[in-house]
Amino acid sequence: MPSSKILKSKETKVDLLAEKVRNAVCGVISDYKGINVADDTKLRKSLREADVDYFVVKNTMLRRAFEKAGITGLDDLLSGPPALALSKTDVIAAPKHVYKQVEASVKSPLPYTIKGGFIEGKAASAAVITEYAKLPTKEVLISKLLFVLQSPMQKLAIGVSEVAKLKGGDAVAEVAPVAVAEVAVEAAPVAEVASAPVAEAPAAE
Repeated sequence: MPSSKILKSKETKVDLLAEKVRNAVCGVISDYKGINVADDTKLRKSLREADVDYFVVKNTMLRRAFEKAGITGLDDLLSGPPALALSKTDVIAAPKHVYKQVEASVKSPLPYTIKGGFIEGKAASAAVITEYAKLPTKEVLISKLLFVLQSPMQKLAIGVSEVAKLKGGDAVAEVAPVAVAEVAVEAAPVAEVASAPVAEAPAAE
């Protein structure tokens, strides 16, 4: 029977893992059997650079950590050798980087697979996690939004400039209010999108 010192050490590890789970926006449980050392090193590096924590832990420890963190519905996923990737702030980060390894090992005799996970404290299936993995990154979304926002302003500048050339400088004062109103109308849908919740991405199952 384990000594009280060993039991206390294990309990401390469970508490620390539960705290990380509780503070994560997304967690991905994967079956890492068959991954070679080179691929494992590459995966860990990419996750670390994306500010994603990665653990290979026993099922019993992971089960207790989920219980302490208040996340239910994941017990069926805790079989075989599990690995857990936790996104601290970016809900897409862990799914995206883990899924890259899934794609890289698809022809392997023992492929790396996603078993499921959780999003914002709610259990999510492997299919949902995979859908999140395929979403554009935050940087790409911001870039697209900036492009949409800049487009009406470019139209305004071009329109005012062209009218000014035809009618002289005084025309700028006449045209600008009308052009600004048109830009406001065009930009309204963008404002609605920007203020909407981040993920109309698939809801966690």
